[in-house]
Amino acid sequence: MLTVLESVKLSADYLEKKGIESPRLNAELLLSEILKCKRLDLYLKFDQPLKEHEIVKYRDWISRRGKFEPLQYITGKVEFFGLTFNVTPDVLIPRPETELLVEEIIKLFGGVGGLKIIDIGTGSGNIPVALAKNLSDAEITAVDVSEKAITVAVENSRLNGVEEKIEFIHSDFNQLDFGTDRFDILVSNPPYISADEYPTLQTEITKYEPSIALTDAADGLNFYRTITAKSNAILKTGGKIFLELGQGQHDKVEVMLRQNNFSDIKIIKDYQQIERVITGELK
Repeated sequence: MLTVLESVKLSADYLEKKGIESPRLNAELLLSEILKCKRLDLYLKFDQPLKEHEIVKYRDWISRRGKFEPLQYITGKVEFFGLTFNVTPDVLIPRPETELLVEEIIKLFGGVGGLKIIDIGTGSGNIPVALAKNLSDAEITAVDVSEKAITVAVENSRLNGVEEKIEFIHSDFNQLDFGTDRFDILVSNPPYISADEYPTLQTEITKYEPSIALTDAADGLNFYRTITAKSNAILKTGGKIFLELGQGQHDKVEVMLRQNNFSDIKIIKDYQQIERVITGELK
């Protein structure tokens, strides 16, 4: 019977031959999920033999990872802002850099009560759920054009105990009419990959993640144009907009914000010193 150590070594070798980055880490993370333990706890179990059903499941998962299926889709979960989210191929896998978007909102509005927030293109619901957990009495509306994404987002709101605080809407953002209703904050991590850039992305992304959540099939700026243009009919005077950016897009998006009556525009860099978040205030 294979032990934990033998299984990890064999799997890491296999993944390395398939061209998977960080093969040992991937092998350990997948096995720790199967064994329901922390990755570092595997080191205390190296001599433990795996049960037959564990071996079968592990081989299946390693085979899938060897075909570049993202680890998060295989395990069905991901950590974001200290919370656990379920993910399926119907939603984009939340990225660490998006935590900066959430962090900036909480930093500025952590002590403010009664906020009304709208999240455009909610995907897995990671942004509104993280905000609902950290802004106690905020009213949050989350919109996505994908019905399957909304289903996952609702599930994640229940998983994290904030289903009462978020209204999920399945709709094309362009077709929404909020009437005289106005929000204090508009936040979005829109599809910002251009049609030219998309084919150059990792296989894990182009083969498995939903293209609708990644690219606008044009120059990567279409959603910024739409969101900034409609924001005047959505935000209150003095309301704030928070947008995640693709690399090298900050100058063009800043122009869009200024053209649409925003001032006090700020750009926040991520830990790689890439301009990642842009904010502005509606005059």
